[in-house]
Amino acid sequence: MPNATILRCLAAGLTLLLAGGPAPARPADAPVPLVAVAAEVASEGHKTRLVVTLSRPVTARAAVMERPDRVIVDLPEVNFQLPADGAKARGGAIASFRFGQYAAGRSRIVVDLERPALVSRVESSVRADGAAILTLELVRTDRETFARQAAVDAAAAIPAPPTPIPDPKGDRRPVIVIDAGHGGIDPGARTAAGVHEKDLVLAFTERLRQRLESERRYRVVMTRSTDVFVPLGERVRIAQVARADLFISVHADSISNQPQVRGLTVYTGSERATDAESERLANRENQADAIAGHAAAETAGDVADILRDLTLRETRGFSNGFARKLVGELEPVMNLNSNPHREAGFVVLRAHDVPSVLVELGYLSSRKDIDLLQSEDWRAKSTAAMAAAIDRYFATRHAIGAGAPVSP
Repeated sequence: MPNATILRCLAAGLTLLLAGGPAPARPADAPVPLVAVAAEVASEGHKTRLVVTLSRPVTARAAVMERPDRVIVDLPEVNFQLPADGAKARGGAIASFRFGQYAAGRSRIVVDLERPALVSRVESSVRADGAAILTLELVRTDRETFARQAAVDAAAAIPAPPTPIPDPKGDRRPVIVIDAGHGGIDPGARTAAGVHEKDLVLAFTERLRQRLESERRYRVVMTRSTDVFVPLGERVRIAQVARADLFISVHADSISNQPQVRGLTVYTGSERATDAESERLANRENQADAIAGHAAAETAGDVADILRDLTLRETRGFSNGFARKLVGELEPVMNLNSNPHREAGFVVLRAHDVPSVLVELGYLSSRKDIDLLQSEDWRAKSTAAMAAAIDRYFATRHAIGAGAPVSP
């Protein structure tokens, strides 16, 4: 008998949808949302199946990837109404799976493998009761065969389109790129109650954007303003294409076995981490592309030329100067980590020509920090402090009325 682990989450509205009951009014030409309402993992012999119940049939594309071994299933945009602990389901060749939006109009399921396996079929069908079923069937294979197929699939991969960057000609205001960490299929850290880092930091960055734009002194560019995955390299590209004067990446950390640890930390880029904890965090954040099943491009480890090296040194000087101002403005309004300014090798801080910081707002493993991160009053105070630090940074960097750079 197959060994099956069944995950079902049928909200009342979705039940009505599948049963043909009343639904909210929408424009006549609007597409009917595609909804995933249940998932099942089953194994039998050398075969393992992931079966997803959908509101209608769908066309899917599957591929395998190495390092780590996983299967990627690309779909049109799907509203996943599945239990948050679905990633814990396992059986046969499947260790776990996750799901979410990968790019505009595209969703993705990433299946982590216990052992090498190939996709024997991925197909959509309709059951007798009218429900649409997407079946991903895997069959065990050897390492060499898996590696060959992964190379073939990598060559045929369809990249997500680059994020369009607005270019308002004649606008000479400083450009600030605000980066809400994680997103889409990459949820980031998670609280015990199921609140995701990606949602908390998106709400925070939206409040920061509103604050800065209300002052009309800066042009603000967001790496994401919805729940969508953005590759790490794409976040850096956005900052460089926008010719950002400042890049601020916002995250929240978690240490499950140390709930007493709390407070904000500001990181700047460096090949050598301040301490083991900073190195651990950077390594984890740098895995975002792998979590989403994105094949990241290789990043050059060494600076290519002397001019780039000099630019990087100057940029990091400005990054450290802003980090100090940020810590100074935030200290009166929020709890800081014991060592609030640290360094580590975060991928998103590698732009050699854009001053950049990564802000860890607090710890999702701390009850006190979670309460603050979800507080509108705290967001208002902390974003006001960040805006003040930004004002101080640009007032210091540029001579008033002349635009001449000065030391950080």
